[in-house]
Amino acid sequence: MPELPDVEGFRRVLVSCAKGRTIRRVDVRDAGVLRGGVSARRLRDVLEGRRFTEPERHGKWLLAHTGGPTLLLHFGMTGRLLCARPDDAVEAHDRVLFDLSGDRQLRYRDQRKLQGLWLADDDSGVARLLDRQGPDALAVDHEDFEAALGARRGHIKTALTDQSVLAGLGNLLADEVLWRAGLHPGTRAGELTESQRRHLHTQMRRTLRSAVTAGCVPPRDAWLTGHRDDPDPVCPRCRTHLRRSRLGGRGTVWCPRCQPSES
Repeated sequence: MPELPDVEGFRRVLVSCAKGRTIRRVDVRDAGVLRGGVSARRLRDVLEGRRFTEPERHGKWLLAHTGGPTLLLHFGMTGRLLCARPDDAVEAHDRVLFDLSGDRQLRYRDQRKLQGLWLADDDSGVARLLDRQGPDALAVDHEDFEAALGARRGHIKTALTDQSVLAGLGNLLADEVLWRAGLHPGTRAGELTESQRRHLHTQMRRTLRSAVTAGCVPPRDAWLTGHRDDPDPVCPRCRTHLRRSRLGGRGTVWCPRCQPSES
């Protein structure tokens, strides 16, 4: 599932492939990925002839600005953004193709189609679409991070993956950050001490910076994510066998020694 580092990688694809280029043709091969009442015809009418400008990312959302309307992309569980040539073979899951000046083509590819593409006419439309998003996990400062967590009564794992609390973290990153911070995923968010919250914020920022550099949540040997899918996974720090459970409907992995339960 694409998380913040993946979407930051897609933002870079958009910059290198499309920034400053004119949208010559929009080919909607599957209107099932168009959201918010946008039709294929309207997408073509609004975007063709415009230029992609500097894109932004907020959490798991990618904002493709054009100097007028903004195309918003969300990648769900299987979405990707790729740069190609117009004459490259089209894959089965290439849902929307943007032919660009300079013999470039931007492709939104998504197997499961759980999210998709929205269109906002102006900045107020963008704000409405992102209204329920919390602060971006990579940009949030310590004070806003504390404020976001302080109001939560549920588990810390659930709070970290709630996009209305903090935008950008998914299942893999939340488990990784909690492991690095030495916090059990079932700990109540509102019961963390100031020291624990500060340490958690520091570990989140460090993890995100490293993952953004990699363009994904990397399955490195020194990371929890490098072992969570092993047949018999052990902690890369202390070699204790990892535990698995479900928390808030999500598969959760943690180390019982490095992340002891306080209950």
